[in-house]
Amino acid sequence: MADTCGCPPEAGNAVCELPAQGFQRPSRIAHACPECAKTGKPVQGQTIKALLAVTLREVHDVEYLFCRTQTCPVVYFSADGEQTFTVEQVRERVYQKEPGTDDVFVCYCFRHTVGELRAASAETRLAIVDDINTGINAGQCACDLRNPQGSCCLGNVRGLAKQLERLAVEAAG
Repeated sequence: MADTCGCPPEAGNAVCELPAQGFQRPSRIAHACPECAKTGKPVQGQTIKALLAVTLREVHDVEYLFCRTQTCPVVYFSADGEQTFTVEQVRERVYQKEPGTDDVFVCYCFRHTVGELRAASAETRLAIVDDINTGINAGQCACDLRNPQGSCCLGNVRGLAKQLERLAVEAAG
């Protein structure tokens, strides 16, 4: 049990320099990345295990979340905030961390890159979305294992396609 200051009993009162009266340690925001404090998205353990480039002895049987904040080096973190895995510890480059890098996959199952979508015409981008839908409908999708965010890439592809279309309209007008 913790003292009113939030220190564990084994720390002893001499260690705590905070006044004990009425002080409560601020609680950590649930599911917030310990690095950037943004809310993470839960990911399955199999995603973590498939994509980490570290010994799986480091992966605990706890809830992990995905941090999509572009400027944050953390990709996965435990729900309690005690453990993090960074971009250097993941086998794949992460689209959310490098959305402007041409050779980063935006679709991990069918291997479409940011650069491919950027270079494509609007018609070709629609064909890419159709190709991904065809693969999903054929049961060829494995986003839960291949995509670092642990869920379908199609939303990312569509979002990037819309962004590129807006940029093209702005450039033309």
